[in-house]
Amino acid sequence: MANAVRTENAPVVIIGAGFAGLAAARALGAAGISTVVIDRQNHHLFQPLLYQVATAGLSAADIAAPIRTILRDLPDVGVLMDEVVGIDRVARSVQLASGGHITFAQLVVASGARHAYFRNPEWAAHAPGIKTIDDAIRVRRDLLLALERAETMRAEQRETRADHLTFVVVGGGPTGVELAGAIAELTRHAAERDFPHITRNCVRVILVDSGDRLLKALPEALSAAASRALMGLGVEIRLNARVTALAAGQIMIGDARLPAAVTIWAAGVAASPAARWLGAAADGSGRVLVGPDLALPDDAEIFVVGDTAAACNADGAAVPGVATAAKQMGEHAARAIIARRQQQPAPRFRYRHQGSMATIGRSHAVADLGWLQLSGLPGWLLWCTVHLWFLAGFRNRLVVGANWLWRYLTFESSARLITQQGNDMS
Repeated sequence: MANAVRTENAPVVIIGAGFAGLAAARALGAAGISTVVIDRQNHHLFQPLLYQVATAGLSAADIAAPIRTILRDLPDVGVLMDEVVGIDRVARSVQLASGGHITFAQLVVASGARHAYFRNPEWAAHAPGIKTIDDAIRVRRDLLLALERAETMRAEQRETRADHLTFVVVGGGPTGVELAGAIAELTRHAAERDFPHITRNCVRVILVDSGDRLLKALPEALSAAASRALMGLGVEIRLNARVTALAAGQIMIGDARLPAAVTIWAAGVAASPAARWLGAAADGSGRVLVGPDLALPDDAEIFVVGDTAAACNADGAAVPGVATAAKQMGEHAARAIIARRQQQPAPRFRYRHQGSMATIGRSHAVADLGWLQLSGLPGWLLWCTVHLWFLAGFRNRLVVGANWLWRYLTFESSARLITQQGNDMS
C-alpha cells in the first residue's frame, strides 16, 4: 500500500480470539514473533457447543476459557481486552473503543461474523441468534420461562397453553438442526419429569427453512436421516418456507401466522465491519475479498481469515465458514507472516476438508467424512469425540464428556437455571 508508515519493530496484531485468531497467535508465538491479540471478551468461546448452553445442556464455563490462560505459555504473545472500532491502513494502526490505538507491522483480522436478518434488522429483537454466551443465556432463560409460565396458567387459560409452548427455529443448517433437536428433548423431557400440568403433547417445536432439504452441505442420504431423527423427536419440519414477519409472540411463515413463545434465528450470518474498517472490497455477506495467500490484494501485510474472509481454495471452490477452516486459515496467515519476515514468498492457502457433521438429540448424529458417511449412534459417538478434542483445555473436555455421559444415562441436566443477568456465567 502506497505511503504506509514503516513499522518494522511493531508487533503483529490479531483482531479476534476465535478459532482463526487463536490458531494464528499460537503459531506466531511458537515462532517467537511479538504478537498482540485484541478481543472485546476475555474468553475464547467454543461456538459449536453454544447451542447446548442455550438449551440447558451445558453451563457457559464448560465451553469457554480465558484467552490469557490459553496463551500464557507463549511469552511473546500479549492479550488486550478492548473493542476495535477502526483500522488506519496508512498509519498502520488499529483504533480502539477505549480511545487508544495500537500500531502493527502485520495485521490479522479474524473478527468473525454476526447474525444476518436479510434486511430486516428489527427481527433481531424477537428472534435472537446465538453467537455469544449472553445470547445463549438469554435463549435459555426464554425457553425455561415459557415452561414455568405454562405450568402456572390459570384453568381458564389452559386451552391456549400450547400457544405458549410453541418454539420456532429458523434455519435448517447444522446450528438450526442441533437447536431444534435439543429444544425438543429439553422441553418434552422437562415437561414429563418436572411440570405436572404440562404434557409433551402440549409442546410444539417447528424448524423452518427456505430450501428443499435440511443440511444442504451434506449428502441427501444424511439430510434425510437427520430429518427422520428430528421427526422422531416430534419436531415439525417446514421446508420451502420463508419467514415474512416477526413480532413478539408470533411469526409469519409465508401467509400463515403462528404463535411462537420463543423464536431462535439460525438462518444466516454477515461478516463483521472489517471490510468497512479496511476500505476493502467485500462480497454480498460483507466478507472481505482476499488473495490466494489470504492477504488483501493491495496490501501484503494485512491478512483476513475465518468468517471475515471470502476465500477460495486452489480449485476455486469457496472455503466454508466452519471451525476447521478458520483454524487452517489462522495457521496459514501465521506461516505467511513468518515467510515474509524471512524474505520468502508467502504460500498459497489450501483448505483441507475434514468432514461435516451435525447432532440431533442425545444419541443421533450425521457425519460426512468424504470417504465415510455415518448416522445414528456411530455418528453421534464420532461427533462427541471430535468436539471434545477441539475444546480448549483438559478440564473442559473432562467436564463436558462427563456431562454428556450423565445426560445420556439419566436425561438429567444440571444447567436448567433461569438467570436474570445477561452476563451471568452459570
